[in-house]
Amino acid sequence: MTQMSNEGVRRRGVLAIDEGTTGTRAGVVLDSGAAHEVFYRAIKVDHPDDLSVEQDPLEIWNATLEVARRAVHRAHEDGITVTSVALSTQRATAMLWDRVTGLPLLPAVVWQDRRYAQELTAYEERWDPVLLARQGRPVGARAPFLWAARQIAEHPGVAAAHRAGRLVFGTVDTWLIWRLTGGAVHATTPTNAASAGGYLLERHAWDEEWIGELGFPLELLPELRSDDAGFGTTDAAALGLRVPVAASMGDQHAALVALGGLAAGQGMCVYGTGAFVDAATGTTPALPRPDISGVLAQPGRRQGAVSHYSLEAYTSTAGSALRWLCDDLGLFASPAELGEEAGRVPTRPGRTPRFVPALAGVRTPTWHPEATAALSGLTLATTRADIARAVLDGIAHSVCDLIDGVAATMGTPFTRLRVGGGVSSSEPLMRIQADLTGLPLERVADSATASLRGTAYLAGVAQGLWGSLEEVVEAQPAGEVFEPVLGRSGREAQRAAWRATLAAHLGEPVPPR
Repeated sequence: MTQMSNEGVRRRGVLAIDEGTTGTRAGVVLDSGAAHEVFYRAIKVDHPDDLSVEQDPLEIWNATLEVARRAVHRAHEDGITVTSVALSTQRATAMLWDRVTGLPLLPAVVWQDRRYAQELTAYEERWDPVLLARQGRPVGARAPFLWAARQIAEHPGVAAAHRAGRLVFGTVDTWLIWRLTGGAVHATTPTNAASAGGYLLERHAWDEEWIGELGFPLELLPELRSDDAGFGTTDAAALGLRVPVAASMGDQHAALVALGGLAAGQGMCVYGTGAFVDAATGTTPALPRPDISGVLAQPGRRQGAVSHYSLEAYTSTAGSALRWLCDDLGLFASPAELGEEAGRVPTRPGRTPRFVPALAGVRTPTWHPEATAALSGLTLATTRADIARAVLDGIAHSVCDLIDGVAATMGTPFTRLRVGGGVSSSEPLMRIQADLTGLPLERVADSATASLRGTAYLAGVAQGLWGSLEEVVEAQPAGEVFEPVLGRSGREAQRAAWRATLAAHLGEPVPPR
């Protein structure tokens, strides 16, 4: 890997943009693989009603432009040459805009939007088996293509733009690529198309039958390109420089790359508001199993002409549970205090308080979107520290359900699991998690920039900055490792007790050990 050790040698780097749901980051990823100074701007998320979630596409673009320009300026000040641009973006957030004016015609519909969830259930019986086999995911609760079709049918301005051949459709990556290239490129990538629910895993093509079933005009589909195929050249008016837009990925896929999920069995868990568990599965997809809910197959990345697949599972309750207990209920002053209290309670056999953190339903191991949280097993001897420990136990068990679900779907154990995200800073939680998984967990040093760095690594390899992803990923500083200390029998007893608690709460039969 190129190292810049002499002061007279000008350093090189990739301008990486990470456009998330609540904010946008940008920074130059240096030839060492580390991120230079990163700039951030928050983005507003609107909730017009209980089911709708929207954003302003122009706010997304302006935030991106602001942080990217600041990053370019800082790189110039520090003598760094920007060789290319890389994008990582929130997935499945879609928008419609006018090709001539360049202006959005409506607010963007965000991936959390559920306005068509009830209507989509009518498709499940016929389409779930079909889509699981060829897309790696069921019908689900969101459908950007159905949303766009409805806007064309119901919104006069959108219909007029469509009739005039001026209508453009895309997800956030498509929108940013189109704006960065001055409207020259209308494209997307597998890691974004799959999350929108329209990608044929093994054919690298749009699922035109399903998309057409939703009423979406197929001529509006963006061009599908590999994640590192290149997406034109930046318009100098945007960033003040003309360089290739070399790579684009969905944010979780990019994080998986940066955290070392490159070969089959290598995985990550990112703890934030919720928790994502992803694992690489190699060049053949591991398709979902009907007996395991919430584990989706997807392209981990498409590098050149080769697709590298992954599995993903998600729980919406990790940091959100800590925020609820501390900020909303005021039971603890902060997540740090909760962790300190929990650290005073050792792992104990027998009946102890149990917390099921289903504050927004359960996805894995079974699908119960209506599920609520529960705190049980309380006695007059229960202390505040016991409750804190129960909370961390519940979060760790929920994440363990994701890990177990992904491993069972993969058909093999994880060979490595790296963790990150804000909630991973809790030492007690990491120790509990290691015990329950029976795996050593490596907490990476800079997880906040994982999505940003992952796409930059893909771009840098494509541009010759590094020889391979493995080279740059493995050159990064090692993180802190949490080794399991609980024995196998203790771990199995803890997991069995959790499964019984969860089944009782959900009204299901207790699963066999």
